[in-house]
Amino acid sequence: LAGEDAVKYAGEQYLPRLEGQADGEYSAYKARASFFNATARTADGYLGLVFRRPPFIKVPEGGSVLGRALEAFANDADMLGTSLADYARNVVKEVVAVGRAGTLVDWEGESEQRVYASLYTAEQILNWRMERIHGRNVLTLLCLYERVRGMGDDADEFETKEGEQIRVLKLVKRGPEQSQAGRASSPSEPSGENMAAARGDRSPYPAYVVEIWRKEKATPSTLSPQSSTSQKERWVMVDRRVPLRFGQPLPLIPFVFHGASNFLPGVEKLPLADVIAVNLDHYRLDADYKHGMHFTALPTAWVSGFDKSDPLRVGSSTAWVTDTIGAAAGFLEYTGQGLTTFERAMDRDERQMAILGARLLETQKRVGEAAEAIELRQSGENSILGSLAASVGHSLTQVLRWAYWWNSTEALPEDVGRDQVLIELNTDFSTKGLSAQ
Repeated sequence: LAGEDAVKYAGEQYLPRLEGQADGEYSAYKARASFFNATARTADGYLGLVFRRPPFIKVPEGGSVLGRALEAFANDADMLGTSLADYARNVVKEVVAVGRAGTLVDWEGESEQRVYASLYTAEQILNWRMERIHGRNVLTLLCLYERVRGMGDDADEFETKEGEQIRVLKLVKRGPEQSQAGRASSPSEPSGENMAAARGDRSPYPAYVVEIWRKEKATPSTLSPQSSTSQKERWVMVDRRVPLRFGQPLPLIPFVFHGASNFLPGVEKLPLADVIAVNLDHYRLDADYKHGMHFTALPTAWVSGFDKSDPLRVGSSTAWVTDTIGAAAGFLEYTGQGLTTFERAMDRDERQMAILGARLLETQKRVGEAAEAIELRQSGENSILGSLAASVGHSLTQVLRWAYWWNSTEALPEDVGRDQVLIELNTDFSTKGLSAQ
């Protein structure tokens, strides 16, 4: 997906070295190859088909306080200026590419006092745990990797340092000591009674807690001279907080998974996995084809019966003369069907990629074709893409439910119905239009 530079930078991960190749020979072998990026073109084509029409977004009208809050969320979903429609496009782009993404719905309580969404890629979702509580599957632990700017001392105002941190989201059990009468409760650590009231039932996981972990260097006093590099850095918790809503902790982790066929935490198969496999095979075939052309395309002069000590220059301004009877000269030129085999194999791969989903790569027919015939040829990929669009639409609707819930009085986000908030992505990819009649 990242393109030819990234694929070639990976080296032998995608293009194995030929037997006996030195480093310089392998570098030339790799440089001659051309990466035909059918995968990225297919992903862009899928994204364009889904957003041929803007998504349908249903939120309360702006006359009420709730309506104004949801309207502000639709205009700027992530507090970075991204509208909800563009945010949906970013989610679909991630799901098409790697089959997975996630959204954390949080509340900004310092200046703007509003709800916002944060998009996490598949690589940032490190760990999670689901548990069965009172007949339903509940997310009880989630670890998210983040890159944070401004960590450390910025001596140069034109250079911004970045650091790593892990955001741990979890539901905390209510221990016996939290239920004892008379125990003082602070705003950041509510009492067990308040946490149970916020949940509204007998759940053993009543409080949502956020922890921030960062790397720090160990002190010299705790290190031995034989300490390894990993021991010189360790993860420490630098912040712990209990987000509150109306003075009570949240009953669930406000995180939504996005997938190609559902919005469950489990990892699914990549939607483009089959295209990727053929795409890499095409890349390796092209490398061998260019390698063969390099060594066989240029003719090589040969002579027989000439004095080996005589210099022989190739060109029209010189003549080769010898007194040896039967002397001969000529050029070695490549003949046969060896390289044609590579050409046929690459053509076959390109046809397979078109069948698997890269229909934009298919050689266009030079004759007229009925719209019904085109629709039949593309029905397979349209059904896969339609399923993906429907799945992401459902998960984005769940994000809207969380945004609605943050600004309303419902007990749980599931209490917010589709008649109140809804996002539907385009699932009509047909090129057939209305008839003249």
